[in-house]
Amino acid sequence: MVEASGAAPASERPRPPATTVAAVTDRFVHAVELAAAALFALLFAVGVLDLALAIVGSVRRGTITDPLVVIGFIDTGLLLLIIVEVYQTVVAYTQERDTRQIVRLVIYTGVIAMVRKAIIFRTGEYATPGDALLAAVAYAVIIAGLVALLFVERVSDSTPAD
Repeated sequence: MVEASGAAPASERPRPPATTVAAVTDRFVHAVELAAAALFALLFAVGVLDLALAIVGSVRRGTITDPLVVIGFIDTGLLLLIIVEVYQTVVAYTQERDTRQIVRLVIYTGVIAMVRKAIIFRTGEYATPGDALLAAVAYAVIIAGLVALLFVERVSDSTPAD
């Protein structure tokens, strides 16, 4: 079919090589993103099963009341939440959601990760008290920064557009 101008319609014109390569690589990246999402879902399922088995084992051994054991369970649970947040971020990328939503998911992941680090923080794991203090201050600064980012994102999200 020929248009009135004598040129072939856009659907029949050959695509430039760069456009074809970009389309193929875009499909490839999308497929890898979906594979990554499936992998994170599988990791989450395995982690939940492992956590459940560990809790049952702890109850049977009578160590369920040991604070370090409980902190270990909390650590594992928060790690599972991080996996869920990363999964949701990958899914948001694959669905090409709003950048603001993706940034919010990344901030949530960071907050959960840093809270996890704060919960399992032990000063005895550092060579000197100064090293432990430096790590604690660094964690506090990162958490404060993430909370500030979350606050700014929330406030800017609720501000009416002009």
